[in-house]
Amino acid sequence: MTDTTIFGVDVWDGHHALGRVDLTWEGGLITAVTPSAPGTPASGLSLIPGLVDTHVHLDTNAITGKADRSWGIITPPEERSLHVLAHAQRAVRGGVTTLRDLASESSPFAVSRALDAGIVDGPRLYGAGPVGMTAGHGDLFTPPHYPHRPATADSPDECRKLVRTWARAGAESIKIYTSGGILSMGDKVTWRNHTDAELAATVDEAHALGMLVAAHSHTAEGIDRALAAGVDSIEHGTGMTPEQMRILAERNIPVGPTLLIHERLEAGAEGIADDAREKSAEMARVRGNRLREAGQAGVRFVLGTDANGVFTSFGDQMEEVRLMAQLFGWDAERALRAATSDAADAINLGALVGTLRAGMAADFVVIEGRPWEDIAELDTDRIRAVVARGRVQAGELPETVA
Repeated sequence: MTDTTIFGVDVWDGHHALGRVDLTWEGGLITAVTPSAPGTPASGLSLIPGLVDTHVHLDTNAITGKADRSWGIITPPEERSLHVLAHAQRAVRGGVTTLRDLASESSPFAVSRALDAGIVDGPRLYGAGPVGMTAGHGDLFTPPHYPHRPATADSPDECRKLVRTWARAGAESIKIYTSGGILSMGDKVTWRNHTDAELAATVDEAHALGMLVAAHSHTAEGIDRALAAGVDSIEHGTGMTPEQMRILAERNIPVGPTLLIHERLEAGAEGIADDAREKSAEMARVRGNRLREAGQAGVRFVLGTDANGVFTSFGDQMEEVRLMAQLFGWDAERALRAATSDAADAINLGALVGTLRAGMAADFVVIEGRPWEDIAELDTDRIRAVVARGRVQAGELPETVA
């Protein structure tokens, strides 16, 4: 195994700019980040850490890119795994080197193992096992009368058992629901989803097994219940109140705002079902300026797109980061941290990814411009190469490489 060095590149390391440096890696790890020697020709390129998307859904049709509620039901898991891999590889070509699939089942777990083993190339992929109730948001992605359904849990003991089942399957996190959803069928956003005792049992068991808990929630009541249960992140956070903003900022709890997908749903995205369209319009009235206020109040927003290959594509993550900067009034560095080092820390991967320094993963993007100075330069059209696990996943490394 030999090392590789890129000479004379401007590096932003996940926290701040380092100036012109030489970056060396061997295998999958960075071995040195050193100032370039005087006279080293400038490459004209920059390096930033690969993006970390804390909330995606890979198990959709990677061919059509269209909403199809029947596809996951009629397509066997062996075939779905290939679509999961295709989505993951599209994401890495867009500069995303770490993904958390936030409601996994057998296919994403299988692909994650194949990626880790080096059988196929692609990003790092981590799975979260969903723990939802009968007639809850997770359950109602399957038509109500279809007999073959994903696992649900309807008592504290069943919740504990399902958490343990996901731990056995290799889940890194657990996803719970404290409100209904928009794209699920037949429920209402205001539905409670699980009792307090069920939530408490789920969170307690997940934490006992070393797993984070992410809470899907669109309502203020749901956010209150998630906070009371001790979750590790809030997903969406649509209806958060000023008091909840204060608590979230004080506790430094990460929130995945999923901005693009909601903008597109609210704009009437093609293929959205009538019931989802109505629920999305209802949420648009609730959202208003709340997320903007939350960003200004210091809520810890991190990159979480809810990308599913339909309403938000794998490759839209840089657009999401630009939108976060615009909505929250952030400077470019604050937005980049939310998509790299802070996002990695939010899912307990801060010691591996999201920062470019010796001993960290060789996961980075070679890009034209300096996006930490101008977030408009964080654009997939500017990507020259993407490296993940120390291997070139897309594009070509610059000529100043040895």
